[in-house]
Amino acid sequence: DQESDYVLVIDEINRGNLSKIFGELLMLIEADKRSEAWATTLTYTKEGETSFYIPKNVHIIGTMNTADRSLAMVDYALRRRFAFVDVKPAFSQPTFLKKLDALGVDSALRERIKKRFEGLNQRIHGDANLGHGFCIGHSYFCQTGAMSPNEQWYRRIIGSEIAPLLKEYWPDDEERALEAIARLLDDD
Repeated sequence: DQESDYVLVIDEINRGNLSKIFGELLMLIEADKRSEAWATTLTYTKEGETSFYIPKNVHIIGTMNTADRSLAMVDYALRRRFAFVDVKPAFSQPTFLKKLDALGVDSALRERIKKRFEGLNQRIHGDANLGHGFCIGHSYFCQTGAMSPNEQWYRRIIGSEIAPLLKEYWPDDEERALEAIARLLDDD
């Protein structure tokens, strides 16, 4: 179907051994090799099967969390084949604030989330051991589940999701982590 576009999304693309996962496809996904002229016989092709190529109408999106410390630098072979786009925290973006409003978050709590996390992210960004790739994103607040989006909801997110993350960020400086958590929970 050359008339329609198709998108393949690979979440956490950098977690696997891409040479083993993609094999010959690593070459075939390059923009200048997206045609039948570059069709190749795959390693496990059975006799009589046709050669394989990736058409121009197949788009591959790979997501990755660059803050994951267990991952090595992104392989240069992968980097050459993809354009990279950073998705930054959107605490100040009108669309995020509208999302909070649509969820039923009152204006005071919306403003608190915005200010507290902008401040926290400035500290994280300025930390020589962390930097911008470790900034905390807005997605923690984009759903409410069964809870009403109120103070209890906010404190649950901080206590069960953000606080453990901050303790991992500063494992040798518990006081720093606890101070950052306290700032997020402060009532003023």
